[in-house]
Amino acid sequence: MMLALQLFLSLSLLIILHEGGHFIPAKLFKIRVEKFYLFFDPWFSLFKKKIGGTEYGMGWLPLGGYVKISGMVDESMDKEQLSKPAEEWEFRAKPAWQRLIVMIGGVVVNVIVGVVLYAIVLGVWGKDELPVQNITYGVHCDSLMTTVGFKEGDRIIALDGKTPDSYTSIPKWMLLNHPKEATVIRDGNTIQIALPENLGQMMVDNGVRMPFTPRIPCVVDTVIAGTPADKAGLMKGDSIVSINGDTLTYFQNIQKALHAQTEKQVQVGLYRNGQWMTLSPTTTAEGTIGFAPRTPDHYFTYVNRTFGFFEAIPAGMSQAWETVRDYASQLKFLFSASGAKQVGGFATFAKLFPEQWNWAMFWERTAFISLILAFMNILPIPALDGGHVMFLLWEMITGKAASQKIMEWAQMVGMILLLGLMLYGNGMDIVRWFSAR
Repeated sequence: MMLALQLFLSLSLLIILHEGGHFIPAKLFKIRVEKFYLFFDPWFSLFKKKIGGTEYGMGWLPLGGYVKISGMVDESMDKEQLSKPAEEWEFRAKPAWQRLIVMIGGVVVNVIVGVVLYAIVLGVWGKDELPVQNITYGVHCDSLMTTVGFKEGDRIIALDGKTPDSYTSIPKWMLLNHPKEATVIRDGNTIQIALPENLGQMMVDNGVRMPFTPRIPCVVDTVIAGTPADKAGLMKGDSIVSINGDTLTYFQNIQKALHAQTEKQVQVGLYRNGQWMTLSPTTTAEGTIGFAPRTPDHYFTYVNRTFGFFEAIPAGMSQAWETVRDYASQLKFLFSASGAKQVGGFATFAKLFPEQWNWAMFWERTAFISLILAFMNILPIPALDGGHVMFLLWEMITGKAASQKIMEWAQMVGMILLLGLMLYGNGMDIVRWFSAR
């Protein structure tokens, strides 16, 4: 519920700001705006109020929002209005440069919002980073990483001879930067691991988003009420060190051992206040017992990088650029069969947010989504802002506007394409949800 609420608030804010980016220049150029809506309103709206010739309202279908601009081929497909001679207050009656400003207004606002929010987050909260040298217990490797040469407990110190800014930058670096070599410390020795050229594609093919996680001791932080762990008497602060008599040092190994024992009674060996004891919970069908360990910040020293006012602005711009650049770089993977399976809908976006409310993360994720919306909207796809911009640029270059019929057909095709992509993404979310059960 918390994830859904955060996504709802974030998208609602961004939709209003995006549509405002179209609304304001339209008003400045004296173009009539008939409607300004949050969400879509087929058949009926949740509420509406007309002010100054514009109907402001909220629809019931939360798939976006819109402004209905007079004399414009849009999702309303108002052919009756378009069949009449153009009026001076209509979009189609204005010079191409004015129409272009109106159409790019939403994208411009999304970019500005992304930069400003990143700058605010950096200026107010700073940026927490986990230096790779601070991961004292080494990493737990995804199975794919073991096949390319990494081992449990490796401490990654460099990729292609360069030290990553932080631990969290390692997955992105491996996915997008095509590193040829990794330097790790293993059993006190420094060794080099040759990496395959197609490592990024291999990660996409295998659905690997987190190739490594820092190994941490298994000290219980939270016991979920009513779960097997709760019924067996597990308590906060317990240090779990064995499963069925096998000594296991780290949480990831204990988690793996439990996952291998589904719906079975297991012997959990632990220390409580220095005293040895054994509990006998029965695992669930998912191979869990219902507890969460202490988080990595209990074991590792994070570095908080602070930014002054005049540092936060360029830092926000830099982070915004990196976000768009990295997102664009990942699009190439969508054209593979495995990459297409990674496409998601609302549930995927909701998972960007934390389980518990955190203002810094909320605004950071909102900045990310704002920039992604800007990037997607400017793509030259009919029905998106970029599709309209494409036709306007053609008009400005050639001096000839596309025919009304072509615009209408392009709008229809674009809407069908976007609806199909939306259904596919949310369908993949449903498939992944059922697969995980």
